[in-house]
Amino acid sequence: MRILLVKTSSLGDVVHNLPVASDLARRFPDAAIDWVVEESFADLPRLHPAIARVLPVAVRRWRRRLLSRATWTQIGAARDALREHAYDLVLDTQGLLKSGLIAAQARLAPGGRRCGYDRDSAREAVAARFYDAGFAIPRQLHAVERNRRLAAAASGHALDMTLDYGIAARPLAAGWLPHRDYAVLLTATSRADKLWPDPDWQALGMALIATGLTCVLPGGSGEERQRAARLATTLGRAVATPPLGLADMAGLLAGAQLVVGVDTGLVHLAAALGRPTLALFCASDPALTGVHAGPQAINLGKRGTAPTAGAVVAAALELIACGAVAELD
Repeated sequence: MRILLVKTSSLGDVVHNLPVASDLARRFPDAAIDWVVEESFADLPRLHPAIARVLPVAVRRWRRRLLSRATWTQIGAARDALREHAYDLVLDTQGLLKSGLIAAQARLAPGGRRCGYDRDSAREAVAARFYDAGFAIPRQLHAVERNRRLAAAASGHALDMTLDYGIAARPLAAGWLPHRDYAVLLTATSRADKLWPDPDWQALGMALIATGLTCVLPGGSGEERQRAARLATTLGRAVATPPLGLADMAGLLAGAQLVVGVDTGLVHLAAALGRPTLALFCASDPALTGVHAGPQAINLGKRGTAPTAGAVVAAALELIACGAVAELD
Protein backbone atom coordinates (compact mmCIF):
# COMPACT_ATOMS: atom_id res chain seq x y z
CA MET A 1 0.00 0.00 0.00
CA ARG A 2 1.21 3.51 -0.79
CA ILE A 3 -0.21 6.71 0.69
CA LEU A 4 0.42 10.33 -0.29
CA LEU A 5 -0.12 13.12 2.23
CA VAL A 6 -0.65 16.64 0.89
CA LYS A 7 0.05 19.33 3.49
CA THR A 8 2.36 21.93 2.05
CA SER A 9 2.40 24.83 4.51
CA SER A 10 2.66 26.68 6.80
CA LEU A 11 5.10 25.41 9.43
CA GLY A 12 2.47 25.13 12.15
CA ASP A 13 0.07 23.36 9.78
CA VAL A 14 2.77 20.88 8.81
CA VAL A 15 3.47 20.16 12.49
CA HIS A 16 -0.26 19.62 13.05
CA ASN A 17 -0.27 16.98 10.31
CA LEU A 18 2.52 14.84 11.80
CA PRO A 19 0.10 12.76 13.92
CA VAL A 20 -1.67 11.74 10.71
CA ALA A 21 1.51 10.01 9.58
CA SER A 22 1.77 8.28 12.96
CA ASP A 23 -1.86 7.14 12.87
CA LEU A 24 -1.61 5.78 9.33
CA ALA A 25 1.67 4.01 10.06
CA ARG A 26 0.08 2.23 13.02
CA ARG A 27 -3.03 1.36 11.00
CA PHE A 28 -1.02 0.19 7.96
CA PRO A 29 2.44 -0.84 9.23
CA ASP A 30 3.59 -2.05 5.80
CA ALA A 31 2.48 1.07 3.91
CA ALA A 32 4.90 3.49 2.26
CA ILE A 33 3.86 7.04 3.12
CA ASP A 34 5.01 10.00 1.02
CA TRP A 35 4.44 13.69 1.80
CA VAL A 36 4.15 16.76 -0.45
CA VAL A 37 5.40 19.89 1.37
CA GLU A 38 6.79 23.34 0.62
CA GLU A 39 10.55 23.22 0.09
CA SER A 40 11.27 25.45 3.10
CA PHE A 41 9.56 22.96 5.44
CA ALA A 42 10.81 19.73 3.87
CA ASP A 43 13.16 18.94 6.77
CA LEU A 44 10.19 18.55 9.12
CA PRO A 45 8.47 15.44 7.66
CA ARG A 46 11.96 13.98 7.18
CA LEU A 47 12.14 13.75 10.98
CA HIS A 48 9.25 11.27 10.97
CA PRO A 49 10.40 7.64 10.58
CA ALA A 50 7.16 6.61 8.84
CA ILE A 51 7.72 8.96 5.89
CA ALA A 52 9.29 7.10 2.98
CA ARG A 53 9.71 10.03 0.60
CA VAL A 54 9.37 13.80 0.90
CA LEU A 55 8.28 15.59 -2.29
CA PRO A 56 9.17 19.28 -2.05
CA VAL A 57 7.20 21.86 -4.00
CA ALA A 58 7.74 25.61 -4.25
CA VAL A 59 4.25 27.02 -4.82
CA ARG A 60 5.08 30.25 -3.02
CA ARG A 61 8.16 30.86 -5.15
CA TRP A 62 6.52 29.67 -8.37
CA ARG A 63 3.66 32.16 -7.98
CA ARG A 64 6.14 35.03 -8.03
CA ARG A 65 7.87 33.76 -11.19
CA LEU A 66 5.12 32.33 -13.35
CA LEU A 67 6.63 33.76 -16.54
CA SER A 68 9.97 32.06 -15.96
CA ARG A 69 10.85 29.00 -18.04
CA ALA A 70 12.72 27.62 -15.03
CA THR A 71 9.54 27.78 -12.98
CA TRP A 72 7.60 25.65 -15.47
CA THR A 73 10.49 23.20 -15.69
CA GLN A 74 10.37 22.81 -11.91
CA ILE A 75 6.58 22.42 -11.94
CA GLY A 76 6.93 19.68 -14.54
CA ALA A 77 9.54 17.90 -12.46
CA ALA A 78 7.31 18.08 -9.39
CA ARG A 79 4.40 16.62 -11.39
CA ASP A 80 6.64 13.80 -12.62
CA ALA A 81 7.62 13.02 -9.02
CA LEU A 82 3.94 12.89 -8.04
CA ARG A 83 3.30 10.37 -10.79
CA GLU A 84 6.35 8.19 -10.18
CA HIS A 85 4.35 5.90 -7.88
CA ALA A 86 0.69 4.87 -7.95
CA TYR A 87 -1.12 5.68 -4.71
CA ASP A 88 -3.87 3.74 -2.99
CA LEU A 89 -4.79 6.84 -0.97
CA VAL A 90 -4.07 10.49 -1.67
CA LEU A 91 -5.05 12.49 1.41
CA ASP A 92 -5.25 16.29 1.25
CA THR A 93 -5.55 17.62 4.79
CA GLN A 94 -5.00 21.23 3.73
CA GLY A 95 -8.29 21.85 1.95
CA LEU A 96 -7.13 24.67 -0.32
CA LEU A 97 -7.32 25.15 -4.07
CA LYS A 98 -3.54 24.77 -4.36
CA SER A 99 -3.48 21.52 -2.37
CA GLY A 100 -6.44 20.13 -4.30
CA LEU A 101 -4.63 20.82 -7.55
CA ILE A 102 -1.54 19.03 -6.23
CA ALA A 103 -3.63 16.04 -5.15
CA ALA A 104 -5.18 15.88 -8.62
CA GLN A 105 -1.74 15.45 -10.21
CA ALA A 106 -0.92 12.29 -8.27
CA ARG A 107 -1.30 8.93 -10.02
CA LEU A 108 -3.76 6.50 -8.46
CA ALA A 109 -3.41 2.74 -8.18
CA PRO A 110 -6.40 0.67 -9.35
CA GLY A 111 -9.13 1.31 -6.81
CA GLY A 112 -7.19 4.23 -5.30
CA ARG A 113 -8.94 7.38 -4.08
CA ARG A 114 -8.23 11.06 -3.58
CA CYS A 115 -9.76 12.19 -0.29
CA GLY A 116 -10.15 15.42 1.63
CA TYR A 117 -12.62 17.60 3.47
CA ASP A 118 -16.06 18.08 1.94
CA ARG A 119 -16.99 21.53 0.62
CA ASP A 120 -18.49 22.63 3.95
CA SER A 121 -15.43 21.54 5.93
CA ALA A 122 -12.59 22.62 3.62
CA ARG A 123 -10.91 25.98 4.10
CA GLU A 124 -11.64 26.68 0.42
CA ALA A 125 -14.79 24.91 -0.78
CA VAL A 126 -13.47 24.59 -4.34
CA ALA A 127 -10.81 22.12 -3.11
CA ALA A 128 -13.50 19.45 -2.65
CA ARG A 129 -13.97 19.30 -6.43
CA PHE A 130 -10.62 17.49 -6.75
CA TYR A 131 -11.46 14.56 -4.45
CA ASP A 132 -13.17 11.25 -5.09
CA ALA A 133 -14.49 11.42 -1.53
CA GLY A 134 -15.00 14.38 0.79
CA PHE A 135 -15.70 14.05 4.50
CA ALA A 136 -17.54 16.30 6.93
CA ILE A 137 -15.24 17.20 9.82
CA PRO A 138 -16.39 19.77 12.41
CA ARG A 139 -14.65 23.12 12.03
CA GLN A 140 -14.64 23.89 15.77
CA LEU A 141 -12.16 21.10 16.51
CA HIS A 142 -8.45 21.74 17.01
CA ALA A 143 -6.49 21.49 13.75
CA VAL A 144 -4.64 18.36 14.91
CA GLU A 145 -7.88 16.56 15.66
CA ARG A 146 -9.47 17.68 12.38
CA ASN A 147 -6.54 16.21 10.47
CA ARG A 148 -6.65 12.97 12.44
CA ARG A 149 -10.41 12.56 12.02
CA LEU A 150 -10.13 13.14 8.29
CA ALA A 151 -7.38 10.51 7.99
CA ALA A 152 -9.44 8.03 10.01
CA ALA A 153 -12.54 8.59 7.87
CA ALA A 154 -10.62 8.34 4.60
CA SER A 155 -8.71 5.18 5.55
CA GLY A 156 -11.50 3.45 7.41
CA HIS A 157 -9.89 3.11 10.83
CA ALA A 158 -11.21 4.06 14.25
CA LEU A 159 -9.57 7.05 15.88
CA ASP A 160 -8.75 5.25 19.11
CA MET A 161 -4.97 5.74 19.11
CA THR A 162 -3.02 8.02 21.42
CA LEU A 163 -1.71 11.28 20.00
CA ASP A 164 1.82 10.81 18.63
CA TYR A 165 3.71 13.37 16.56
CA GLY A 166 6.30 10.71 15.86
CA ILE A 167 9.36 12.95 15.59
CA ALA A 168 12.60 13.36 17.48
CA ALA A 169 15.69 15.48 16.91
CA ARG A 170 19.24 15.23 18.18
CA PRO A 171 20.05 18.22 20.44
CA LEU A 172 22.05 20.83 18.58
CA ALA A 173 25.80 20.99 19.15
CA ALA A 174 27.14 24.45 18.32
CA GLY A 175 30.03 26.53 19.59
CA TRP A 176 27.84 29.55 20.33
CA LEU A 177 25.34 27.51 22.38
CA PRO A 178 25.86 27.82 26.17
CA HIS A 179 27.23 24.74 27.94
CA ARG A 180 24.47 24.82 30.53
CA ASP A 181 20.72 24.30 30.68
CA TYR A 182 18.82 26.80 28.58
CA ALA A 183 15.36 28.07 27.74
CA VAL A 184 14.41 29.10 24.22
CA LEU A 185 12.39 32.31 23.88
CA LEU A 186 10.58 32.55 20.53
CA THR A 187 9.83 36.25 20.36
CA ALA A 188 9.17 36.60 16.61
CA THR A 189 6.05 35.98 14.57
CA SER A 190 4.69 36.97 11.18
CA ARG A 191 2.11 39.47 12.47
CA ALA A 192 2.67 42.47 14.69
CA ASP A 193 -0.57 41.86 16.61
CA LYS A 194 0.76 38.47 17.73
CA LEU A 195 3.87 39.93 19.38
CA TRP A 196 4.31 39.98 23.15
CA PRO A 197 5.73 43.23 24.63
CA ASP A 198 9.48 43.54 25.17
CA PRO A 199 9.14 44.50 28.87
CA ASP A 200 7.21 41.27 29.46
CA TRP A 201 9.92 39.23 27.72
CA GLN A 202 12.49 40.96 29.93
CA ALA A 203 10.55 40.09 33.09
CA LEU A 204 10.25 36.47 31.99
CA GLY A 205 13.89 36.25 30.99
CA MET A 206 15.12 37.59 34.32
CA ALA A 207 12.91 35.10 36.19
CA LEU A 208 14.31 32.21 34.13
CA ILE A 209 17.89 33.37 34.60
CA ALA A 210 17.28 33.44 38.36
CA THR A 211 16.59 29.69 38.21
CA GLY A 212 20.00 29.08 36.63
CA LEU A 213 18.91 28.86 33.00
CA THR A 214 20.45 30.73 30.09
CA CYS A 215 18.01 32.31 27.64
CA VAL A 216 18.47 31.59 23.93
CA LEU A 217 16.64 33.87 21.48
CA PRO A 218 16.38 32.84 17.81
CA GLY A 219 15.36 35.12 14.97
CA GLY A 220 14.71 34.46 11.30
CA SER A 221 14.76 37.76 9.42
CA GLY A 222 17.24 40.54 9.99
CA GLU A 223 14.65 42.53 11.92
CA GLU A 224 13.82 39.52 14.11
CA ARG A 225 17.50 38.90 14.88
CA GLN A 226 17.97 42.56 15.81
CA ARG A 227 15.08 42.31 18.25
CA ALA A 228 16.46 39.07 19.69
CA ALA A 229 19.91 40.65 20.09
CA ARG A 230 18.43 43.72 21.79
CA LEU A 231 16.51 41.57 24.28
CA ALA A 232 19.52 39.33 24.90
CA THR A 233 21.63 42.37 25.71
CA THR A 234 19.12 43.60 28.31
CA LEU A 235 18.98 40.18 29.96
CA GLY A 236 22.71 39.58 30.38
CA ARG A 237 22.95 35.78 30.58
CA ALA A 238 21.36 35.27 27.20
CA VAL A 239 22.41 34.67 23.61
CA ALA A 240 20.83 35.62 20.29
CA THR A 241 21.33 32.83 17.77
CA PRO A 242 22.80 33.12 14.29
CA PRO A 243 20.44 32.28 11.40
CA LEU A 244 19.35 28.64 11.68
CA GLY A 245 17.81 26.24 9.19
CA LEU A 246 14.79 24.20 10.21
CA ALA A 247 16.80 21.05 11.05
CA ASP A 248 19.17 22.98 13.36
CA MET A 249 16.22 24.83 14.86
CA ALA A 250 14.61 21.50 15.71
CA GLY A 251 17.86 20.46 17.39
CA LEU A 252 17.96 23.70 19.39
CA LEU A 253 14.39 23.16 20.61
CA ALA A 254 15.02 19.48 21.36
CA GLY A 255 17.78 20.39 23.83
CA ALA A 256 15.84 23.08 25.69
CA GLN A 257 14.61 22.72 29.27
CA LEU A 258 11.73 25.07 28.43
CA VAL A 259 10.38 26.80 25.32
CA VAL A 260 8.23 29.92 25.49
CA GLY A 261 6.96 31.46 22.28
CA VAL A 262 4.31 33.54 20.62
CA ASP A 263 1.90 32.04 18.08
CA THR A 264 4.38 30.74 15.53
CA GLY A 265 5.11 27.43 13.88
CA LEU A 266 8.25 26.91 15.95
CA VAL A 267 6.34 26.85 19.23
CA HIS A 268 4.20 24.03 17.79
CA LEU A 269 7.39 22.23 16.76
CA ALA A 270 8.72 22.48 20.33
CA ALA A 271 5.53 20.91 21.68
CA ALA A 272 5.67 18.16 19.05
CA LEU A 273 9.24 17.38 20.14
CA GLY A 274 7.97 16.82 23.66
CA ARG A 275 9.57 19.87 25.26
CA PRO A 276 7.83 21.76 28.09
CA THR A 277 6.21 24.55 26.09
CA LEU A 278 4.29 27.74 26.80
CA ALA A 279 2.49 29.30 23.84
CA LEU A 280 1.48 32.95 24.22
CA PHE A 281 -1.62 34.10 22.36
CA CYS A 282 -2.52 37.73 21.80
CA ALA A 283 -4.50 37.83 18.54
CA SER A 284 -5.59 34.29 17.65
CA ASP A 285 -7.65 31.47 19.16
CA PRO A 286 -5.66 28.75 20.96
CA ALA A 287 -8.73 26.48 21.05
CA LEU A 288 -8.33 25.93 17.29
CA THR A 289 -4.59 26.27 16.71
CA GLY A 290 -2.89 26.27 20.12
CA VAL A 291 -0.15 23.85 21.17
CA HIS A 292 -1.71 20.41 21.48
CA ALA A 293 0.61 17.84 23.02
CA GLY A 294 -0.47 16.96 26.55
CA PRO A 295 0.03 18.58 29.97
CA GLN A 296 3.49 19.95 29.23
CA ALA A 297 2.15 22.08 26.37
CA ILE A 298 0.22 25.05 27.76
CA ASN A 299 -1.60 27.88 25.98
CA LEU A 300 -1.86 31.26 27.70
CA GLY A 301 -3.88 34.26 26.54
CA LYS A 302 -6.53 34.49 23.84
CA ARG A 303 -7.65 36.62 20.93
CA GLY A 304 -7.52 40.25 22.05
CA THR A 305 -6.14 39.49 25.53
CA ALA A 306 -2.41 38.92 25.89
CA PRO A 307 -1.21 36.93 28.92
CA THR A 308 0.40 39.00 31.66
CA ALA A 309 4.07 38.68 32.48
CA GLY A 310 3.14 37.43 35.96
CA ALA A 311 0.96 34.64 34.59
CA VAL A 312 3.66 33.51 32.14
CA VAL A 313 6.41 33.59 34.77
CA ALA A 314 4.27 31.53 37.17
CA ALA A 315 3.46 28.94 34.49
CA ALA A 316 7.09 28.77 33.37
CA LEU A 317 8.38 28.19 36.90
CA GLU A 318 5.77 25.48 37.43
CA LEU A 319 6.81 23.68 34.25
CA ILE A 320 10.48 23.89 35.27
CA ALA A 321 9.65 22.48 38.71
CA CYS A 322 7.66 19.63 37.15
CA GLY A 323 10.57 18.84 34.87
CA ALA A 324 12.99 18.73 37.79
CA VAL A 325 10.70 16.34 39.69
CA ALA A 326 10.39 14.11 36.63
CA GLU A 327 14.19 13.91 36.33
CA LEU A 328 14.45 12.89 39.99
CA ASP A 329 11.85 10.18 39.45
